[in-house]
Amino acid sequence: MEMRGALARLRRATGLPVAFGGLVEPGRRRMRISELNGAATPALRGLAVTSGNGLGGKAVALARPCAVTDYSLSRQISHEYDTAVAAEGLRSVLAIPVVVRRRVRGVLYGALRTAQPLGDRTLRLAVDVARDIEQTLAVEDEARGLLVAARPEPRTGSGAGSGAGSTAGSGVGWEQVREAHAALRALAPRIADPLLRAELLQACGLLTRGTPPPAVALAPRELDVLACVAAGATNAAAAERLGLRPETVKGYLGSAMRKLGAHTRGEAVVAARRTGLLP
Repeated sequence: MEMRGALARLRRATGLPVAFGGLVEPGRRRMRISELNGAATPALRGLAVTSGNGLGGKAVALARPCAVTDYSLSRQISHEYDTAVAAEGLRSVLAIPVVVRRRVRGVLYGALRTAQPLGDRTLRLAVDVARDIEQTLAVEDEARGLLVAARPEPRTGSGAGSGAGSTAGSGVGWEQVREAHAALRALAPRIADPLLRAELLQACGLLTRGTPPPAVALAPRELDVLACVAAGATNAAAAERLGLRPETVKGYLGSAMRKLGAHTRGEAVVAARRTGLLP
């Protein structure tokens, strides 16, 4: 789980002995603490924090980082959660909201068991960790949106359009499917959640279903590059989308062309579609 990894990174980056956090419950102004790192007790686990209440609730309500030097004595926050915080022995605490598209999706906490100012450097490092989670969640949101949108139109229809000359594979709708296929393949390596990554790759397979099994085996990155090319991307655009260097893209494309027996980019795309590697 990304939150678990983020808490470990937060402790390493800041040196804080305790970190914990959780995600906002869908459709509610409340987050639940689901992960602990460095905690001595289970007092905070499962705690439901309502927007506006306590330090984390304040961070949710304001959508900005908040910190207190001595939690139990602070006049800057309400004190609904003092019992749990005291049971863990926490004094100085910071709370960093995870904000994606202007919506708070979770909160990261870091804490000391002594009452002392945490400092701007510690706050900045904690914010950097939160930014990493924000990027991950944004990518996963985009991936889920593509999974919903990537529903291929039937390759065959009725009447005159149902034969080999059907335009089902060349119409605007099918081009959108091809673009979705390229986008899904580009996103998959960036997904931290292994289940979602597997679902993305499975969806890629569904988009090419209905053709004979591929006679040529391409490496995953060769197929990623070819999918981008099939969607109309230049080598430079494919490199940017895939997070590669243009010369690396050129190498993968050349390798794919050789395996497919193609002499041009266009021939490679046609051959890959014919063998069922691309939609």
